[in-house]
Amino acid sequence: MGTRLELHTLLTTVLGSSNVYFQPPSGFQLSYPCIVYERSRILSDSADNIPYKHENKYTVTVMDEDPDSLIPLQVSKLPRCSHDRAFKSDQLNHDVFSLIY
Repeated sequence: MGTRLELHTLLTTVLGSSNVYFQPPSGFQLSYPCIVYERSRILSDSADNIPYKHENKYTVTVMDEDPDSLIPLQVSKLPRCSHDRAFKSDQLNHDVFSLIY
């Protein structure tokens, strides 16, 4: 679909702030609510044993203190996005998505 930087801009727009982080290093101080994303796989289509199409699959995590946050719903509306799981950790609500971009 596009580049990682285009995805970053899209996620920033969805969140409505600049608290979008690509592969933040451990110990990095995040500001909440935020979106953290990382590339999880490269998907390839092949013909005659030759790969001809590659797409990146990302794990996108929305973190928010508000359990009724609308941000996960906005992320779920993105094309080729699916909700994987939700959990609470360290007083933060996490919604994890898979996104092909």
